[in-house]
Amino acid sequence: MDRRPLPIGRGDNLLRDLSVHADNIRRYALRMGEVQGQGYIGQALGIADVLAVAYCHALKLRPSEPEWEGRDRFLLSHGHYGIAFYAALIEAGIIPEKELETYGCDGSRLPMSGMASYTPGMEISGGSLGQGLVIAVGMALGLRQKNNPAFVYNSMSDGELDEGSTWEAAMSAAHHGLSNLIALVDVNRQQADGTSVNILGFEPLHEKFAAFGWFVQRVDGNDLSAVLAAFDAAREHAEPRPRVIIFDTKMGKGVPFLEEREKNHFIRVDADEWQKAIAVLDAKGAVQ
Repeated sequence: MDRRPLPIGRGDNLLRDLSVHADNIRRYALRMGEVQGQGYIGQALGIADVLAVAYCHALKLRPSEPEWEGRDRFLLSHGHYGIAFYAALIEAGIIPEKELETYGCDGSRLPMSGMASYTPGMEISGGSLGQGLVIAVGMALGLRQKNNPAFVYNSMSDGELDEGSTWEAAMSAAHHGLSNLIALVDVNRQQADGTSVNILGFEPLHEKFAAFGWFVQRVDGNDLSAVLAAFDAAREHAEPRPRVIIFDTKMGKGVPFLEEREKNHFIRVDADEWQKAIAVLDAKGAVQ
């Protein structure tokens, strides 16, 4: 059965269900991180709400048929977010939960950085930042040429805004009126070398994308209601132009002792803290 986006206003329990999906994604990511004792877990916890709405509401897909031609394409440009993406694929039923125990191991379908040749549902090999939006433009053009109504989503980090290729692609997408392209920008304000805006200032981001001809929304990426509304609005926007949703997220979201920790892109988690973090999510679920 195809999973299709629900119309706005459908489902009284939708937000509650999405909250459960988001925390499941966080839990899966933590379990994978524990396997290797490391991982980009701060980013995974921060973007979990966005991925829950994407994979449990917005994307048209067939979990048992990842290569289905009618699917929406989700491009993980920031390949180091693989741990978060795999968690979403597990929650969506594309990857079996048992495979999370193989994360980062030899022969695993879940390498530490996303690679299309390994993982069902992985559209591109990301990680060389600034390439995803370029590929997404070409993919969106190809789908339009074939009269395929699928959407192309490109998920990228604020660090990719440093790359000139990102802005060339943004110009190209607007020039071609790619209304089937939706960019998702995770603004967590952290890069490998420090705070994003100190590496290369990119604000005012909303105004910049608007000046490039995009339909722009900027929301709190950890407010499920706002994330849900933004996805629905992006899909239903009537004008023939590309759409971008800028998500301001908090690294470590959902686990207070990780939220409060000083972040430097690759958060340190001690061996005994993985289960403590999962226990925090379990306690939250028991209250819901």
